[in-house]
Amino acid sequence: MKVLLLGANGQLGWELTRTCPENIILSTCDYPKVDFFSSTSISECISSTRPDCIINAAAYTAVDKAEQEQDLAYRINHEAVREISEICSQNAISLVHISTDFIFNGQNFKPYKPDDTPDPVSVYGKSKLKGEQAVRSILGDQALIIRTAWLYSSHGSNFVKIMLRLMAEKPSLNVIDEQIGTPTWGFGLARAIWTALEKNIKGTHQFTDAGVASWYDFAIAIQEEGIKAELLGKAIPILPVPSRLFPTPAKRPMYSVLDKTSFWQAAGTTPVHWRVQLRSMLKEVLP
Repeated sequence: MKVLLLGANGQLGWELTRTCPENIILSTCDYPKVDFFSSTSISECISSTRPDCIINAAAYTAVDKAEQEQDLAYRINHEAVREISEICSQNAISLVHISTDFIFNGQNFKPYKPDDTPDPVSVYGKSKLKGEQAVRSILGDQALIIRTAWLYSSHGSNFVKIMLRLMAEKPSLNVIDEQIGTPTWGFGLARAIWTALEKNIKGTHQFTDAGVASWYDFAIAIQEEGIKAELLGKAIPILPVPSRLFPTPAKRPMYSVLDKTSFWQAAGTTPVHWRVQLRSMLKEVLP
């Protein structure tokens, strides 16, 4: 199978590239090789590779900047996705599209199921929802949409690596304890996507690691596991604080735990707890 990966330079794109199965012929595209603001550039990228399947891991993910850069967010997260979907429809190409927990408002306080009603509270979330709707409108259940959350990797910038740096530099840290979700190691998500392709899973599903955490819980675990891995020399005080102490331009869902049951059942995979995955990831950032 020939697969074209869009968004290859990001965290997930990097993980997909390094976990690519041997039976997959993988082509990768990202800026500047493809300009997601140009319909012509997108079309030329796809036509030059002639894939059987496209994995769209490209996205505008600057949540706070999206409040001021709405046109950019909608261009990449909606209009480009619509154009990719149309090309897939016209050329019998299957599509895997990556979406986000931010399409929900965070007021559910029980794990969101794939068919729960979306209600995004930020421009980023709204633009990603429009992208989902475009995929479903054009390709129906012939596409696979996978929502994920709290993604991190040993590649790129993310919460884990930022926390490790701050824990080494600061005498103490304040971390929000009101926002609840589930961390997701990009390596595990990438492998799940390849499994979904192998098993021809379609429709809308959700994938994160197993378990639940606040950002405060996550930070505590990063410090504890970081010390065990000898990435940190000592523990510093980490204090739980309300989100009002860290106001941001964009609202965030307070509770965005995703129900992964449908994906786990379709893929026949066993869920792995987020703390186990964190421990594995930290082995990759050892000096």
